[in-house]
Amino acid sequence: MKILFMCVANSARSQLAEGLARRIFPTAHVESAGSDPGKLNSFAIKVMQEIGIDISLHFSKSVADLPSEFISSVDYVVTLCAEEVCPIVVAPNAERLHWPFLDPASKVPLPDAELIDRFRSARNAIQDKLEQFEKTII
Repeated sequence: MKILFMCVANSARSQLAEGLARRIFPTAHVESAGSDPGKLNSFAIKVMQEIGIDISLHFSKSVADLPSEFISSVDYVVTLCAEEVCPIVVAPNAERLHWPFLDPASKVPLPDAELIDRFRSARNAIQDKLEQFEKTII
């Protein structure tokens, strides 16, 4: 099984989803990308470390950075955007799923404690959705 998670910056939601999916689906090929890649958010790294998942070597990337053979054979493209325009990927054989989650990163300065709580909430919600998804494909 091949899964691609997409959001705009590939810095938070899609990175959380990639790390969680690799744990939940250890034999799957899982990737993430963004339509306008930014930089991996340090809070994403922290909240994943809290549950024993290391994404510190991940980096933000675009779909163009992924192997074309992966894109042409991906089974699921999951978009995680809620308040912005989601990226579109041409993946001929993929089932497209949309799981809208608000971006835990803030455009306005917030205290670190509030940001970490937002990232934990996003992580937990994405994990719940992945566990539901797992039940549908077994």
